[in-house]
Amino acid sequence: MGNLADESGTDVEIYRLAQNPNSIHVVSRSDAPEALLYLLDNAGLERHTEATTGPTDIWHETPEGLSEKAQKQTVTRAALPLMIANYNVNIDPDLLDVTAWAKAMAAHRAHQAEFKTASAPAAAPPGPASTPARSR
Repeated sequence: MGNLADESGTDVEIYRLAQNPNSIHVVSRSDAPEALLYLLDNAGLERHTEATTGPTDIWHETPEGLSEKAQKQTVTRAALPLMIANYNVNIDPDLLDVTAWAKAMAAHRAHQAEFKTASAPAAAPPGPASTPARSR
């Protein structure tokens, strides 16, 4: 076991390091697949690596210079795609931005609705008009 995600049995842990309160630390498990790391990269988080005698340590942080609010919005928006992809994410509740979460969820739902509409089969054309049977 090498990091908090490994120790906690989660895929991703999102928290603020006491020794670096100017950014938010996002650590993934040691054997994290590239797809998980890509989602974190794509969320605007900066990837860091450090070679060790064991597996290479990989973690992400919010970019320098972001306000506290922007940091929280960034990690909150990063958490949703991870959860949708079925990764186990633990985010410090103090870092969760409810407004950013609601906006990310609304965008996801709108995207899902567009996808369903675009992939829905076209309606079948109406069949021939039936004529009532004549009674004898």
